[in-house]
Amino acid sequence: MALKLMYITNNPEVAEIAQNYGVDRIWIDMEYKGKDERQKGLDTVKNHHTVQDIRNVRPVIKESELLVRINPWDDDYSPNEIDSVIEAGADMIMLPMWKTVAEVDKFTKFVNGRVKTTLLLETKEAVQCLNNVLSNGGFDEIHIGLNDLHLSYGLDFMFELLTNGIVDELCSKFKEFNVPYGFGGIARIGEGAVPAEEIIMEHYRLGSTRVILSRSFCNCSKITDIDEIEDTFRINMDKLNSFEKKMEKVTYEELKRNHYELAQDVESVVQKIRVSKRR
Repeated sequence: MALKLMYITNNPEVAEIAQNYGVDRIWIDMEYKGKDERQKGLDTVKNHHTVQDIRNVRPVIKESELLVRINPWDDDYSPNEIDSVIEAGADMIMLPMWKTVAEVDKFTKFVNGRVKTTLLLETKEAVQCLNNVLSNGGFDEIHIGLNDLHLSYGLDFMFELLTNGIVDELCSKFKEFNVPYGFGGIARIGEGAVPAEEIIMEHYRLGSTRVILSRSFCNCSKITDIDEIEDTFRINMDKLNSFEKKMEKVTYEELKRNHYELAQDVESVVQKIRVSKRR
């Protein structure tokens, strides 16, 4: 099982490079409504991609899928946005920040099978109504957004969700309803506040099949030379593929041991965050 990899960019050249090195989904990120307010003061990625970006990237997408994250559901705004996104060439649409069964139902019914759909679970309200959402179905897959979900729960660090049982419980529910799922993002191999290797092993332990390549995997706001971007992708994808190759022989005991080590590393980061907040 190799993870399906997603990478956010609205640059056609970068999208083509990512595709050529095995990224499964190129992600156009149109979500902006409410994001600045809820992530205020955090070093998070805030894109404001447009329908024109979909049109610009679409011609280079031959083997990957084109995923578009729209804004949270709005009865007045969303139908036109969805129509525009589909017309521009999206293969899949992601609904973020949903909190009710009704929002998901309106989203899936309006898309009406014209493209694939995925739900981004990132609120505690979504967790509370998840059983009904899964029972209703009508969507293709689901992804846990660790960043906003940890804020929704008032936690200090997004990977606490991997150690406090919440992600375990959610993944069990997804399995029960046979819904493909993923969570969060990964840094390049050998990096990350918690090592990327530990996070990847958690994906395997939990049966996750999708993950975002985080900003640090190839930070195009810092690397602007296209040849350097290609070198970065080649090197980092080779390392990731090599690590995933090793995962083919990993035992469940090793995955459990990794979970214990992950918990220790997460707790270490949490303590540092709490100390910095007291200063």
